Amino acid sequence: MSLGDGFFREQSRPARDISVLLARLLARRPPGDDGQRWLDLMAGCGIRALRWGLEALPEVGSGVELWVNDADPDRLPLLKSNLAVLQSRDEALRLSAMPAEVLLARAFAEKRFFDLIDLDAFGSPSALIQPVLQVLAFDGVLLLASTDGRSPTGHDRPGAIRRFGAAARVHPASWELALRLQLGLLARQTWMLGRGLKPLLAFSEGRTFRLAVKLTRRPTAAEEEHLGLVARCERCGDQQLQSMLRLQGWPRCHCPDGGGRWAISGPLWLGPLQDSQSLADLMDPRMELHTSTQHLIQRLQADPGMPARVWPTDELSRRLGMDGPPRVADLVEALRSAGHQAWPSSVMAGQVRTDADLPELLQLCVGLRSEGL
Repeated sequence: MSLGDGFFREQSRPARDISVLLARLLARRPPGDDGQRWLDLMAGCGIRALRWGLEALPEVGSGVELWVNDADPDRLPLLKSNLAVLQSRDEALRLSAMPAEVLLARAFAEKRFFDLIDLDAFGSPSALIQPVLQVLAFDGVLLLASTDGRSPTGHDRPGAIRRFGAAARVHPASWELALRLQLGLLARQTWMLGRGLKPLLAFSEGRTFRLAVKLTRRPTAAEEEHLGLVARCERCGDQQLQSMLRLQGWPRCHCPDGGGRWAISGPLWLGPLQDSQSLADLMDPRMELHTSTQHLIQRLQADPGMPARVWPTDELSRRLGMDGPPRVADLVEALRSAGHQAWPSSVMAGQVRTDADLPELLQLCVGLRSEGL
């Protein structure tokens, strides 16, 4: 395997592992009349597609067509060399060097639909979402990556308007906000086609924001309830959520003088970030996973990603004048004992997901401090 002069990050291995695991799940489906097609839209040196062929398709002549593309024509000889082993295994392999939008337009015109598309873009992939969805088969899986960190985290508000059609304000759970804005855009584009959207997983290490979603034949009942707004008071830190379907005036925050001000982000996705069954299916005992990938999947399994209110424990302790934050596990246990939903956030460390309001959260933190936890 040669990397050539293309871009390659060793740290992205968990994302490539996830891509292979999802491909393995798809490969288990009963073959249709036309088999399956998988598309690596921005292939780089081709390592992802090579792993699809060697690890997700262990049987020769699987009936899956691998379409591997990179916009740089100078990279085509490298792709041919790196993927030659798949051709020797008699795998259906198609290589191309086209701009992504050209390939997608041709595929749509030729009525070629893909069961798996991996779109690993530099910057924001927003302009490609609609053409990608148009060639994604029913129950097909889209893996989407974005390295645009400024606009969806509230640091480039005009950029968020341009790329997401949404407001983005600075928020302590900034990585999650970025993922939810991307999911909100995906949902709106999917619904325009009369289809539905099912998030399978979402994660980030702060540099790249990654999603895997399934395109369903039609929206599920009340799926549109998951599109809404997140509001956070810039003074007291209170948070509130509203679905776009039930949008009305915002309640008062918990500032004692009533002088708080809401910073509102959205529209974005308020629904779950993970699908528990899909995550369970990914843990294939026949595949030896890297430790970092195992930890990632286990972390995602421990957090459904709903409700969309996340509280950093260091912010809670700072508001109380505590020497240090409570342990996330202790706060989660205390919240559950008080009858609330609570999980450790899988997106950012040191944060708690819960439906509890801010005053009770602070009260529980005080109780944990008095207990020495």
